[in-house]
Amino acid sequence: MDLSNLKPAEGATKKRKRIGRGVGSGYGGHSATRGDKGQKSRTGNHAMPSWFEGGQMPLQRRVPKFGFKNPFRKTYRVFNVSQLAALVEAGRLDASGPITPAVLVEAGLAGTSDLVKVLGDGELGVALDMTAHAFSKSARKKIEAAGGQATVL
Repeated sequence: MDLSNLKPAEGATKKRKRIGRGVGSGYGGHSATRGDKGQKSRTGNHAMPSWFEGGQMPLQRRVPKFGFKNPFRKTYRVFNVSQLAALVEAGRLDASGPITPAVLVEAGLAGTSDLVKVLGDGELGVALDMTAHAFSKSARKKIEAAGGQATVL
């Protein structure tokens, strides 16, 4: 046995289906495996999107819609006072300098376009000089009670 008489195993290969080559091809003849009649059997059907429902009112338009999506909504990256204290204890944030959104971005805790808000859940035992886009009343009280400063951008 050598390379000249190697063959694939029986049934491992199939002939390519050559559609649209007449009745003798064994593949539909006039319909070329597309089935009979209808828009999908015609030429030029390739541009029709898969969700098209043949002129019937599409599902996306049949389903009822409600509510309001505010295009000017502000979403904040939220940090609790307890989270900030834990991050300082873990060494991911340095409490000796001001903690700004840029410092949080460098630490990998916020994205560059995130607005930062500090909430007052938990206890704070470290004096923080915190600068953020927003503070809750309880967060501001806890930061100032611990000897820190809360500055709004």
